[in-house]
Amino acid sequence: MIGTNFMTLSFASRSENEAFARVAVAAFVSQLDPTIEELNDLKTVVSEAVTNSIIHGYDSDPSGVVTIEASIEGDTVSITVQDKGNGIEDLELARQPLYTSKPELERSGMGFTIMENFMDRFEVSSSQEHGTRITMMKRIESKKALYN
Repeated sequence: MIGTNFMTLSFASRSENEAFARVAVAAFVSQLDPTIEELNDLKTVVSEAVTNSIIHGYDSDPSGVVTIEASIEGDTVSITVQDKGNGIEDLELARQPLYTSKPELERSGMGFTIMENFMDRFEVSSSQEHGTRITMMKRIESKKALYN
């Protein structure tokens, strides 16, 4: 991984850790000098992915573990959010806008749609009882490059 910078972060599947995950990834990506909009997009997708792991993957059971891996290669950031929770029964259905498996929690069902629209690349894999892995990539239009 010459030329690649990376980080790995694991934490309890507690809703209060969602903000921690957003800030940690934002701090890591800040070395690329992203715009405020790019940083907000990245924080949003991390928030959506982590919240999905906590609420859907682990049914809000704080004993689960959410892992984030992020890497930077050149001007591109790659973020993976993974859980070892319930998995997704019907991935195609889950990726449909406005679909939620937990309507009683007043979830919007837009998590995957937001992640897909805010990132250049979005992949999700899941198997029941083994968890879900979301991988996202985004090229950062560094302000540094504009001035050089």
